[in-house]
Amino acid sequence: MNITEKILSQRAGHEVTPGEIIEIPVDLAMSHDGTSPPAIKTFEKIAEKVWDPEKIALIFDHNVPANTIGSAEFQEVCRDFIKKQNITKNYIHGEGICHQVVPEMGLVEPNMVIVGADSHTCTYGAFGAFSTGMGATDLAMVWATGKTWFMVPEAIKMEIEGELNPSIAPKDIILNIIGDIGIAGATYKTAEFCGETIEKMGVEGRATMCNMAIEMGAKNGIMEPNREVIDYVCQRTGKKESELSIVKSDEDAIYSKEMHFDITDMEPQIACPNDVDNVKGISQVEGTFVNQCLIGSCTNGRLSDLKDAVELLEGNKIHNDTRLLIFPASREIYKQSIELGYIDTFIDAGAIICNPGCGPCLGAHMGVLSEGEACISTTNRNFKGRMGDTKSSVYLSNSKVVAASAIKGVITDPKDL
Repeated sequence: MNITEKILSQRAGHEVTPGEIIEIPVDLAMSHDGTSPPAIKTFEKIAEKVWDPEKIALIFDHNVPANTIGSAEFQEVCRDFIKKQNITKNYIHGEGICHQVVPEMGLVEPNMVIVGADSHTCTYGAFGAFSTGMGATDLAMVWATGKTWFMVPEAIKMEIEGELNPSIAPKDIILNIIGDIGIAGATYKTAEFCGETIEKMGVEGRATMCNMAIEMGAKNGIMEPNREVIDYVCQRTGKKESELSIVKSDEDAIYSKEMHFDITDMEPQIACPNDVDNVKGISQVEGTFVNQCLIGSCTNGRLSDLKDAVELLEGNKIHNDTRLLIFPASREIYKQSIELGYIDTFIDAGAIICNPGCGPCLGAHMGVLSEGEACISTTNRNFKGRMGDTKSSVYLSNSKVVAASAIKGVITDPKDL
């Protein structure tokens, strides 16, 4: 059996098979300020008390601080619900993006079943958990019962080999995979990432890759925990390694498909408008003018992403015809960036530093695009109108490319600097 099948089998109490419908208990249910209100509306029709307030996380990150009357009202609905249901332990306001803050709080462990009213909940597969997004109605039922149903997914084994070169990052690997398989190529399947490259990859790069599993339609992305993941979880949860339940795939595990990727000599990958699978090597799009450059989001707003950008921006200035926005993924990362001098470097280069949160990723808060504008971003989606006007354009890349492009004012390969 593969990792996902083993986790679901343990919860179901029997050996599951792909295609089987199961009802299982949930270890953690997460939502944010954008998805909680509709879930609350449904919940209040079916129950009075949540099944376990300590297993529910409510995180304000999409429109923080509130930028419209509507978002302020949404947050007021959430706060009233939090008080009424005593969801105080895992209520987070303004500390950062849910998919970064949840692991920082020690709420994620290997072998957990985690659901969230956000499609990028698959991020936690980086820690060896079965983690997936769901709609508000399904989440309301989880709040009420502590259970949900799944169809057991088939799995695609994605084996990655090769060393990262100085110009690329884990973001390029996942963009390359999505470009290969397509936005629907893994629909309702497990994307299981493995191979020597994954084994050597740190926590932050792993989170980036699992975060974008949904962009190829996958039900979940998942990886076997390596030493760095185990150490991270122990540090965040306060548990010993012997207390963790680490699950690995059997050597003879069955997959619906096996894919192999060699990243040796890979150039930076760019997802071009208006689909995440419209991926091209940077040599095909170099020189494209960009009005805005963005580093942040639940995909690439982590310390390693900011470090990559700082190394290029040190001693340089942002081009007069463009603007650079920096959104640290959490308050913790923001503070670390201050202590390490990253924020000074960004400010000296001419960047705008924004509070931890989702920002303009979804076109709702700080930095939206106007008609005809183009942005190169470390975010995870570039659909038409995603970051503002429907006649704007979004390119996706790693933070090194974004920083280089901010300096030159056009899409630029970091090696050229």
